[in-house]
Amino acid sequence: MIRVLCNFVAIAFALIALSCTSVVDAASDAQAADAARTRVTVVDDFGRRVTVNYPPRRIVSLAPGPTAMLVAAGAAAQLVATIEYSGEPPSEKRLLDVGTAGAIDMERLIAARPDVVVVWPDGNNPVQIANIERLGVPVYRQEAVTLAGIGESLRRLGRLAGTNAAADRAANALEEKLASLRKEYGSVKRPPTVLLEVWNRPLYTVGGRELMSDALQICGMRNVFADLPQRAPAIGIGAVIARDPDIIIAAAPPGRGAAWLAEWKRFPFLRAVRTGRLLAFEDQRFSGLGPGIVDATASLCRKVAALGTGPGPK
Repeated sequence: MIRVLCNFVAIAFALIALSCTSVVDAASDAQAADAARTRVTVVDDFGRRVTVNYPPRRIVSLAPGPTAMLVAAGAAAQLVATIEYSGEPPSEKRLLDVGTAGAIDMERLIAARPDVVVVWPDGNNPVQIANIERLGVPVYRQEAVTLAGIGESLRRLGRLAGTNAAADRAANALEEKLASLRKEYGSVKRPPTVLLEVWNRPLYTVGGRELMSDALQICGMRNVFADLPQRAPAIGIGAVIARDPDIIIAAAPPGRGAAWLAEWKRFPFLRAVRTGRLLAFEDQRFSGLGPGIVDATASLCRKVAALGTGPGPK
């Protein structure tokens, strides 16, 4: 009986040892496979060279714009983590939440084992971006500064993710749509001036170096504050009165646009108020940094065209 029991214990230990050996061997094989992967260097939207294991199987996105762009570029299956409110790709899997754009949980980020982290330089914390780079994780900076630049940004992401064909298709379709919009709406001899209100209290608009300002131009309008260098400058009522725009567009959160426009009716001498060219535009893709802004721009062009083109009467 004792001999049988000893034999049983010996067999159990042997099985455990074999199992451990298999686990170690599997881990070693996985590490060897990772080491054998090709490493390629790509150039990001800011001209920086980024070297990654190719193709990167685990991509972390730290802003809504890069997330939408990666999905459009065909890399949704490679996304493993993003931030709160970023918007996950349309799939059944749930992505790991690694914090917010301004405050990344570094422990969660490390746990995601990213091959590359895609960041938004104007929105993410620069100190945390530097910390990620110090960990030896490749960082890819993504941001298109014009609508025309979204296509090339998509193609660069395709080269990063190894999804060139899907990214090229998406970029081509987007560029064709922009060309069509310019042809239909952009050839206005005397474009009306527009105040694009992106927040009401305090009052914020957009400067000339912003995608939404670019969208106004494509729709045959001119941003009345295009000369301001800030992307989203705070302005005063007096500045609006002094520039007296032909149109006021409230790019507001859902359900808020009508209330924002009602506040302008306190100034009946403003040209936009006097002529009734006040427009609530609540398409949230318009304020995004992904390819959805192009479809939102098409919608805006149609709505503005219904108001009538050309500058309003003096």
